[in-house]
Amino acid sequence: MATDSSGTIIQRFGRRVSGVVEEVMPSPFLFAILLTYVVFVAGVAVEGTGPGAMVGYWADGFWALLEFAMQMVLILVTGYALAYHPWVRRAIARLTAAPRNGAQAVVLVGVIAMVVSWIQWGLGLIVGAVLAREMGRQAHERGMAVHYPLLCVAGYMGLGLTWHWGLAGSAPLLMNTPNNVFIEQGVVDGLISTSRTIFSTYSLALTALGIAYSAVALYLLSPPAEHSEGIEEFVPASQLGGAGDGGTSANGGTRADGGVETTSVGDSRDFDTFGERIDNSRLVGFVIAATGVGIALYAFAEQGLGALNLDSVNFLFLFLGLLLFLRPTAYREQFYDAVSSTGGIILQFPFYAGIMGMMNSSGLSQTLAETIVSVSTPQTFPAVAWITAGIVNFFVPSGGGEWTVIGGTILSAAADLGVPPGKAVVAYAVGDAHTNLFQPFWALPLLGITGVRARDMFGYAATMLLLLIPFLALALTFIPY
Repeated sequence: MATDSSGTIIQRFGRRVSGVVEEVMPSPFLFAILLTYVVFVAGVAVEGTGPGAMVGYWADGFWALLEFAMQMVLILVTGYALAYHPWVRRAIARLTAAPRNGAQAVVLVGVIAMVVSWIQWGLGLIVGAVLAREMGRQAHERGMAVHYPLLCVAGYMGLGLTWHWGLAGSAPLLMNTPNNVFIEQGVVDGLISTSRTIFSTYSLALTALGIAYSAVALYLLSPPAEHSEGIEEFVPASQLGGAGDGGTSANGGTRADGGVETTSVGDSRDFDTFGERIDNSRLVGFVIAATGVGIALYAFAEQGLGALNLDSVNFLFLFLGLLLFLRPTAYREQFYDAVSSTGGIILQFPFYAGIMGMMNSSGLSQTLAETIVSVSTPQTFPAVAWITAGIVNFFVPSGGGEWTVIGGTILSAAADLGVPPGKAVVAYAVGDAHTNLFQPFWALPLLGITGVRARDMFGYAATMLLLLIPFLALALTFIPY
């Protein structure tokens, strides 16, 4: 029996942090409730706001993010539908056959999740989750030792690092959305193009270096075989069967293992009624999908990167999904199954909106942001914005919702210090993504797909959060804009 002193310093550090988190971490929903009371007490103690007023702020904010919540749900659902198409899942099965040991498996899952999340965070989250589960299943079949909780963290790394300064990043896209709240409030004079945020050399360098650094950290963090817990420790044996299609079949419905079954590929059934034939017509699906994709591509051809915002991303991915599935009924069924994965988000989003209402209306968020930003200089401002966003994200895990609260403070401070607004947006985005590694809200779909509990994986997620701190502090400060 190996002792806890076996392995490298980083491996032992990861095990110890994981053990502590597993003991103390509550469920994600209780986590949101506890944060609600923490913010309530802080508003009373720090801002001097009366308890009755804080309750009112909470109630007023409870439904304040419905439009944004719907945008987030659509990003997640459209990404989920694309990730669960049989073509995508077969590609995932082929990828998971490549690694020869557990560390390689973790790195492969992490790199793919980070790259795909930069493209579309909903797709990256689901691809990462499906990839982690399939990798865990294949490792079990091949007798390859891999630590499944760390594998799940690797699948979550896109949400913990690259997503918010990627193509579907909330803050960069919001700043390029006409008549956004910051233009209306006079904080900025006009749109901040994605060429100054997502596609800036600053952002692209952060992406490339961040993925490389994280890959090394995941490799070094992977436990030795004697400390690795495989998927069989977390998922019942009856659910570990399945082939390289990721657990799908061609007959329709939902498998017991949570895998999605679809009628979109290889279904030769005869449809008796005119309505059934229309609902399952590839021609009808193609015409609708091609129309939507064509409209989206025309907008990008006319406006270039200026067309990139939350609505345009959702529009494009909605019709890309239909283009893959072709049959309207097949896409509808897959879409419905994807919606079920957002239940935790739908339940918890109003509570976090209530927290945001208390923080915003009481002045707590502004006080926090102003206090931290006040100590910055032009050189240290990006790192300070990163820290500010990270702290606020812990209480308000909504990139766009959080940005609407503290974005004005960050942009105004950046203007006073002569920091380019695009650089300030990216630095904020890094902080918002980084602390997702200890905020279980966005991991809810991944938890459902992989079969682990939040406390099972978030010890290693917290370890990655800590290991990223020195890299991000230096990168944000010294990478030229």
